[in-house]
Amino acid sequence: MSETIVGPDGKPRCRWCSAAPEFLDYHDSEWGFPVGDDHRLFEKLCLEGFQSGLSWRTILAKRENFRAAFHDFDFDRIARFTQRDLNRLLKDEGIVRHRGKIEAVINNARRAQELVKREGSLAAFIWRYEPDPKQLAKPQSVSTSPEATALSKDLKKLGWKFVGPTTVYAFMQAMGLINDHVADCVIRNKVERARRSFKRPGR
Repeated sequence: MSETIVGPDGKPRCRWCSAAPEFLDYHDSEWGFPVGDDHRLFEKLCLEGFQSGLSWRTILAKRENFRAAFHDFDFDRIARFTQRDLNRLLKDEGIVRHRGKIEAVINNARRAQELVKREGSLAAFIWRYEPDPKQLAKPQSVSTSPEATALSKDLKKLGWKFVGPTTVYAFMQAMGLINDHVADCVIRNKVERARRSFKRPGR
């Protein structure tokens, strides 16, 4: 089976983006483009945690609801959440009402604050785990990597939850720490150019 599908403009794209109509725009404008903003990085880690056991389509469809419920993933605000906020979120039909995952977001917001205090920013810490591009000349057909495993392990040591190696690898793919668009995908070169001009946080 081909790794690509033909997009509406007649150009090839990663096959996975044909699985749902909303995937095309996400694939073309977000997935793999490098992100250095702390709130966006925190958001994606949280949403990948919520996706655990579910489909990305479910999460993407609810993303705006998640942003509203969690104050646009401002971890300083989430860190102050109380039992009342937890109860509110457990009743919110617009998000995934999984107690463990919601509690993990609140916990991780507090851990993110600690990390920022120590490292200057969440981005500076996370981008240290970017793999050597020379080792990643080709897209990967795997669900984790040594770097994702290392980042997962270190986050867990710091008290983060719902950050297993597969979750962290999906996060790294989406946030541009690696370029996993397939070789013939029309977006791959755009992502590569964006990664080349991206200023790595903390360097």
